[in-house]
Amino acid sequence: MKKRAKITAKNKQFPVFVEKDEDGFYVVECPLFKGCFSQGKTLDEALTNIREVIELCLEEKENVEILKWYHPLEISLHTISV
Repeated sequence: MKKRAKITAKNKQFPVFVEKDEDGFYVVECPLFKGCFSQGKTLDEALTNIREVIELCLEEKENVEILKWYHPLEISLHTISV
């Protein structure tokens, strides 16, 4: 059985991407952790769901290590047309 390395991430901020799909659902991804995504019918529901998924991701040792070294000073998202 795998040991889980639970850390306290209270008040820690995580980057998330939010997109509204063609069916009207909000799809949310946290790019810090592989496979960390969720969705919801409303933006609030999607953000609540991704919080739960992030908490689950933080039970994995590899994600705890990522978080130890993650201290961005600034984050921005830009879109471009090609």
